[in-house]
Amino acid sequence: MKYFTFLLLTLAVIPCRAADTIAVLPLFNINQASSANLDWIGESVAETVRETLSSSGVLVLGREDREEVYRRMAVRSGALLTKATVIKIGQTLDAGLTVYGEFDVGADENGVRGVKSGMRIALHVIDLKKFHESPVLEQLGPLENLSQMEMNLVWQILQQVTPGSVPPLADFVRNRPVVKVEAMESYVRGLMASDPDQKIKLFSQSIKLDDRFSEPSFQLGRLYFQRKEYKTATLWLTKVTKTDSHYMEGAFLLGICRYYENDFDGAIQEFRMVLRELPLNEVYNNLGAALSRRNDAASADNFQKALEGDEADPDYWFNLGFALWKQRDFDRAAEKFRATLERSANDQDATFFLGRCVQQVGPRVGDARSEGRERIKTTFEDSAFRQLQAELKSKQ
Repeated sequence: MKYFTFLLLTLAVIPCRAADTIAVLPLFNINQASSANLDWIGESVAETVRETLSSSGVLVLGREDREEVYRRMAVRSGALLTKATVIKIGQTLDAGLTVYGEFDVGADENGVRGVKSGMRIALHVIDLKKFHESPVLEQLGPLENLSQMEMNLVWQILQQVTPGSVPPLADFVRNRPVVKVEAMESYVRGLMASDPDQKIKLFSQSIKLDDRFSEPSFQLGRLYFQRKEYKTATLWLTKVTKTDSHYMEGAFLLGICRYYENDFDGAIQEFRMVLRELPLNEVYNNLGAALSRRNDAASADNFQKALEGDEADPDYWFNLGFALWKQRDFDRAAEKFRATLERSANDQDATFFLGRCVQQVGPRVGDARSEGRERIKTTFEDSAFRQLQAELKSKQ
């Protein structure tokens, strides 16, 4: 964590450019009058581009960020946007690049319609710092080839934003299986749904249609995790593949599920795997909690690393105090509990354990009041660290 703090200070003096964040906007349906039911395609292209760029190591703004800006600007998702509006949205999102476009079902490359015509997808990339728009990126084909066309477009975008580091197209798509268009439709409609039960229904349907599709497994795992149905969440989170941009978050949530299912060894394994790539405060904290439940003295070291990353969080002070108390290091534990109370004056557990420290009373077997008091973090915030990694990498 000290290393992470050093990197943050380093970033403050580095001028940003090469690691610009990308905003991907839903595509507009050119033929909306006769094919409004296909508006989901615009969301599908945007989601696939966003997910695949992210899993390729590119900084991409999340769907939630874009939806919030659309709400504030009163812009309907999938609406035909002027270039000025596209630029405004990108600037509001503080993006360096913005991807937008349109699709037309039933038209050939010249816009001519006919029974045998396929679908045309066109993407544009605007550099918001240079106010430069790239040549149009285009794909033409039947609707059932939507997945392949989306991947081809992502590959073309990567050639623009990360030139020289993109593998040949055949290698790029090798580990990204083609997804059935029906499965993609169910998945996107699940993302667009507002009711959690409807989301579960649509994501489950997507997986039934194509069980190689990883993204709906993550979404189902997260939904069941939010419902605290950890056993069911575990079943879905274990299906998230390494090429999924949510793989690390899925492993983090899986670790928490295993923790609450009392599989502490499994939780330790998941958290350690995430830490090898992302040394985040919340992951150190949760690893410390799982080790603590195993009465492993290394728990204190991990709680200390979490605390070094965020000294304002009372939970990190409490967890370190609790680990030290379990080790009967009463004086140091008391310091941590006092620091907890300075940040959260009404923390009853901190008050209780501070009293135990003052009385020099350690753990007692079967004392429910003092067992399993470790505090878990459930929010996974990797965007700042990934931004940091990208900035430093761009300066090498």
